[in-house]
Formats: sequence, C-alpha cells, structure tokens
Amino acid sequence: MDVPGSDPIISSASNGPTVSGAARPPAGTTPAPRRHGLSDIIDWVRRNIVLVIGLVIFALPTMRYVSQTSWATEQGAHGPIVLATGIWLLWRRWHVAAPVAQPAPINRVLMLLIPLLILFFVARISQIVEIEGYVMYAVLLVALYSQVGRAAMERMWFPLFYLAFMFPPPDRIVWAITQPLKIGISEAAVSMLYALGYPVGGSGVTIQIDQYQLLVAQACSGLNSIISLSAISLFYIYTRHEANWRYAMMMFLAVLPVAIFANFVRVIILILLTYYGGEAAAQGFLHNFAGLTMFVTALLTIFLIDSIAEPIWTRRQQRKQAKLAKQGTGA
Repeated sequence: MDVPGSDPIISSASNGPTVSGAARPPAGTTPAPRRHGLSDIIDWVRRNIVLVIGLVIFALPTMRYVSQTSWATEQGAHGPIVLATGIWLLWRRWHVAAPVAQPAPINRVLMLLIPLLILFFVARISQIVEIEGYVMYAVLLVALYSQVGRAAMERMWFPLFYLAFMFPPPDRIVWAITQPLKIGISEAAVSMLYALGYPVGGSGVTIQIDQYQLLVAQACSGLNSIISLSAISLFYIYTRHEANWRYAMMMFLAVLPVAIFANFVRVIILILLTYYGGEAAAQGFLHNFAGLTMFVTALLTIFLIDSIAEPIWTRRQQRKQAKLAKQGTGA
C-alpha cells in the first residue's frame, strides 16, 4: 500500500520492473515536453492577483475610451476583432514561450516603466486617445516583460505586435498617407469613366458627375480602413504561413496596393451610384454597401494573390534547394 506523498515503489514482475503510482517512460527515451496550458495561467493569476487587478484598473478607463471613440467608427470597427484574435494567438504561442520565461531584472523594468507612466498621465490629461492607447499598451508590455523576460516575449513577438492594431493611429499620420492616395484614385476613376463615355470631371478632391458633386474625401473614406485591412491580412498571413516569414513579408507588402485597388473600386461604385440613383442613394444604405464591397474586394484579392503566389514560391524554393543539394554532392 502506497503512502501519500512517499516515493513510488518499484516492484519486480515477470514482465520487467514497473512503477506503482506513476508511469515512467521506457529506458533510453526522452519524455515529451510539457505543454503549458490554462492551469498554468490560472496558477500564475492566483499568485499575482494584486498585479492583475492593478493592471485591469490601469487599463480599463483607456480601453473604455478607445471603444467609445474608435471602435464605434467604421475605421476602428476591427478593434474588438483584433483584441479577440490577438489573445487567441498569445494562447497559441504560450506553450513555446513558457519554457524560457523568467522574471526580468527590476532595474531594467523601472528604466522602461517610469518614463512610460509619465507620458501616459500627460496623454490622459490632454485626452489624446491615439497616444494614450499606445502608451497604455506599452506599459502592459513592460509588465509582461517583468514577469516572463525578453526570451519569452521574443517567441510571442507577432501576437504582441498584432495587438497594437486595436488602437487608432494618429489622425495626422492617416491624413498624410491618405491625402495623396485620394487625389490619385480620384484622377484614375475620372479618367476611366470619362473614357467609357460618362459625363464626369474632376478638380482636386472634387468629382463632378452630371449635375452631382462628389467629394473625394468622402468617397475615399475607406482608405482609412488600410489599418483594419492590414491587421486582418496580417492575421491571415501569419496563421497560414507562420513558418515562412520571407513569404509572409512579401504578402504583407501587397496589402497597400490591394487597399488602393479596393478603394478605387469603391470610388467607381459611388460615382455610378450617384449618377444612376442620385446623391441620396449614394450617401445612404448603398454607401455602406459600397464600403462592404471594398473590404470584401480587398480580402478576396489577398486570397487570390496568395493562391497564385504560393505555388510559384514553393517551386522556386524547391529548385533552389535542389540546386544547393546538387552543388553539395558535386563538391
């Protein structure tokens, strides 16, 4: 009879030694690595309940503000999706990061934390939500670094980077990127429709179609969704091509041209809606439908590029490996 807490008793049997109370791997084999799961996270939360509650209290006002000012708009509607999928990606990568996790030196943590807290309170007082959100997230990253260290965070780099997309980018940056794109898209749309025989003309950010006038700033508002499209495309590319980072980077570089093409399609649709249905139709329900069409067009284009490029990339890599193997054999 085994005594609880005592060492396992090895008994000799005709088929060989066995262990009572615990299973041992056969001699000469390496036990499978332990996967860190939900129980480990729950245990950590219990041990650090004060830290967890403090971080929740710290982050909750900013997240509430972001949800009310950014997530409620068309440009920031991807925020909750990024938050949910980002947490899932962290969960997916935790078993890789947990074996190397160890607390970081306190002096390094304080060097990072103190200036971030000062900047956070300045952003909170000035109510600059773009800065406040990113600085709050940086503080959370420092708190994570203090618990798991640099090596573990490096193994979770993509989920941590991806989660930053749930915060709205600064308006000045968005304007600087989208303004020249709006003008270029409007000129291309006007040229195409004029060549097809439509009574359309353009000047700057204004498009004249028959007796109606359409502002490019409104028609191209979908350009602000480059951030959301980038986030969702990153998620798709990473989950599908995680091991091949070079190919994943190439796919990500295609996001901006795809976004421009999708917004070009949106502008064409809005101009035609204005011409055939009037301004009320273009700015009403059909305007939102055009935005949905833009987003679907962009995603389908990403999928199409991936389906065409992946076999070409794979064959190219196989030929390169075969060439290297042939050179090695010849040597």
